[in-house]
Amino acid sequence: MARDPDTIQRDIEQARDALASTLDQLSTKANPKKLVDDATTNVKSKFADPRVKAALIGVGVLVAFVVVRRIFR
Repeated sequence: MARDPDTIQRDIEQARDALASTLDQLSTKANPKKLVDDATTNVKSKFADPRVKAALIGVGVLVAFVVVRRIFR
């Protein structure tokens, strides 16, 4: 059964609108500035965790101890 040209045209326009919307969403998500901002926020929130701070302090103290020990050997 043949489709009406107006129906085909509406389907094409709907598909075009859906594609344009999808491309807009992808361009928003893939924006490099947004990706950097999201990563920065994520890292800052990780470092705000007291357990991470304690672990980093512990590693820093250990590294300082090893460096001082090698210097004064």
